[in-house]
Amino acid sequence: MSSIKNHVQLIGNVGQEPTITNLESGKKVARFSLATNEYYKDSKGEKQTETNWHTIVAWGKTAEIIEKYAGKGKEIGVVAILE
Repeated sequence: MSSIKNHVQLIGNVGQEPTITNLESGKKVARFSLATNEYYKDSKGEKQTETNWHTIVAWGKTAEIIEKYAGKGKEIGVVAILE
């Protein structure tokens, strides 16, 4: 068994209203896109922005929080630790 873990931390803006699915078990699933921006200067010294889009899926209590507080354009932080 490996002790290596992946840790991802994203801060960005919600791209569209989250899609909430109610499962037969009573749990919820939230799906939404998150835009993160990276700023840098090109070889000419001009400021550039690169936007990356991430698809986020949240389950259970986290999905309920997303449903209540996250909407299009809102800035949010997402942390995932994968074992």
